[in-house]
Amino acid sequence: MSTTPPRILLVDDDADLLRLLAIRLESAGYSVMTTLKAQQALAMIGLERPHLVITDLRMPGMDGVALFDAIQATHSSLPVIILTAHGTIPDAIAATNRGIFGYLTKPYDAQELLVQVEQALRFSTSTHAAMLSDQAWREKIVTQSPLMESLLAQAHLVAASDAGVMLYGESGTGKELLAQAIHQASARAKKPFVAVNCGAIPENLLESELFGYVRGAFTGAAKDYTGLVREAHGGTLFLDEIGDMPLPLQVKLLRMLEQREVRPLGEAKSHPVDIRVISATHRDLEVEMTEGRFRSDLFYRLKVVALSIPALADRRDDIPLLARHFLRTLAERYRREVNGFSPEAMEILVRARWPGNVRQLLNVVEQAVALSTGPIVPVLLVQNAIQAVEDIVPFDEARRRFEADYLARLLKMTGGNVASAATLAQRNRTDFYKLLQRHALDPALFK
Repeated sequence: MSTTPPRILLVDDDADLLRLLAIRLESAGYSVMTTLKAQQALAMIGLERPHLVITDLRMPGMDGVALFDAIQATHSSLPVIILTAHGTIPDAIAATNRGIFGYLTKPYDAQELLVQVEQALRFSTSTHAAMLSDQAWREKIVTQSPLMESLLAQAHLVAASDAGVMLYGESGTGKELLAQAIHQASARAKKPFVAVNCGAIPENLLESELFGYVRGAFTGAAKDYTGLVREAHGGTLFLDEIGDMPLPLQVKLLRMLEQREVRPLGEAKSHPVDIRVISATHRDLEVEMTEGRFRSDLFYRLKVVALSIPALADRRDDIPLLARHFLRTLAERYRREVNGFSPEAMEILVRARWPGNVRQLLNVVEQAVALSTGPIVPVLLVQNAIQAVEDIVPFDEARRRFEADYLARLLKMTGGNVASAATLAQRNRTDFYKLLQRHALDPALFK
């Protein structure tokens, strides 16, 4: 067992008080780091990973509460204690209500200081110990980024409950991997994990895929089908791209979540289901709700806890680690003697934009491994692979462009006559108007 003392970061613009606090805590056996500025504290947290932050409330520039808010955004499991003068106690109490671990008044009582520090460190170390005691739950997530480690700490805490989780993140950031990790860290780990991409299944098939059907329920229903919801019974149902789910099905999903039962198409009785739902989206669902494309009651049912996965461009320290991991895996799959990148190739990888995130990085490495003729991947292969991938737009963007162009051509052909255009598209007028609104197309401009 490691005997490394807990690390405490002290932040105060009063150099004398900072020195006295450091002496007191070091004499109690703690490892202490100090800084006079909150902005510098944020950089130190990312590099040194302290177990506790003690900060003054009133400081020039960024104050203690602003520092706490910034810490919460990236290191939510890191406890913060506020130091406050007597006149600002109400502010400190308000801050405590927002989630700050505790506060101490100046001049501080030495015994009270040590008690609060011990309590905060007990919380901090138990949180990290629980998360690190068994790494199997997160073994598929390759990272050394403080941003990701903070996210995983939150995910591990959430996994202990059955609360609905909404995962936000750009396409390719690994939302399904995080959902699997939450499932593996939960009490449901030995039960099924069932993933459904709501945007990949045609609208007319999604309901039957989710809820199942009985033989003869519709043309082509030759036998009974359980459905993905009941397949996940006892485990976790992951609804990817939930923002693409059509409104009528959103109503049925909400009813299923509230009643905890599902009725297959064509069947008179319902079946009880015990599932935990994790959903994910790259859309802004609050905008979708405002524009009437997503139900608010379902949104708040699904989003008890929200977790945001950072884009790969925001965690560049993970790029070399991920690239080498993918290289080893793919070299083994292709049976190629490729074992590294040239320094120039790695520099290109680290500096690239990565609009497709981790999925794009995997694709680039796979192309480079497949085409490499030596043990070291040269820079030219990486450059060509990145260019080839970036020339391909994501599916959602390609579909958006196609729809906009298709609708514009219909309106041009019909001189802006919506009824005629809807007839040609074999859509009812109401749906057609919604499509036009989605793409900001004004029929009057085509008359």
